[in-house]
Amino acid sequence: MSSEVQPAGQPVAATVSIPEPAPLTSHGPAQVIAMVNQKGGVGKTTSTVSLGAAIAGYGRKVLLVDFDPQGALSVSFGVNPNEMDLTVYNVLTELDCNVRDVVIHTDVENLDLLPSNIDLSAAELQLVSEVGREYALGRALAPLLPEYDYVLIDCQPSLGLLTLNALTASTGVIIPMETEYFALRGVALLQDTINKVKARLNPTLVILGVLPTMYDPRTLHSREVLQTVQQAFGDQVFKTTISRTVKFPDAAVAGEPITQFAPTSAGADAYRQLAREVLAR
Repeated sequence: MSSEVQPAGQPVAATVSIPEPAPLTSHGPAQVIAMVNQKGGVGKTTSTVSLGAAIAGYGRKVLLVDFDPQGALSVSFGVNPNEMDLTVYNVLTELDCNVRDVVIHTDVENLDLLPSNIDLSAAELQLVSEVGREYALGRALAPLLPEYDYVLIDCQPSLGLLTLNALTASTGVIIPMETEYFALRGVALLQDTINKVKARLNPTLVILGVLPTMYDPRTLHSREVLQTVQQAFGDQVFKTTISRTVKFPDAAVAGEPITQFAPTSAGADAYRQLAREVLAR
């Protein structure tokens, strides 16, 4: 995280002191969090992987759900999506598919994965004619919730039926948002969608926080956008800001979360700080 001294009136993206969470004596039921932004390339998958691993590092049992047909979350753990016989697609579309048979145990302690591949793109078409189609993912995840403390859903960059399923199944939403001007415009549309889901499908849904990503404190533009985000969303903006670093793509290539690939890096520290924020909310 940057500790750069900003001019008066500018946002400060510095390390914030947040105490470590107390250890747990039991697990579950899980809090389900959808990682959502209809804009691609905002660090959504990176944040899902890194936040999940950081939460798991604090002794919480975490399930990551790859809910994007591109399967980027699965690839982040070294899984080849094209070689999997069972994915979240089968859980959604086959009544006799046991979700526990699909879950993969990762090399990270306390961290499991519900994988995905291109087959998931067909699920959207198949679910259209189903009764209660927006609740399909929630029904699929229900048997697992008592076994985990957190479920993080990596959503595809769209506001289609799959994303609606994720929002309907969740208790909270985290919005990763690139600190670029045009990223601001899409968040209003996303907020509108979240409000509609809350009103019509899931009254318990809340925005857990807005996460500024790809922050570059060296540029005036990035600092100004961060300030605008903080002014627009107030306390909903996480104190943690994720800065740009080559460590993130390097970790993805290695098939490891950054907390395991480069545990002493600034990026790993940032996601551990974010995990403490999430656990405190």
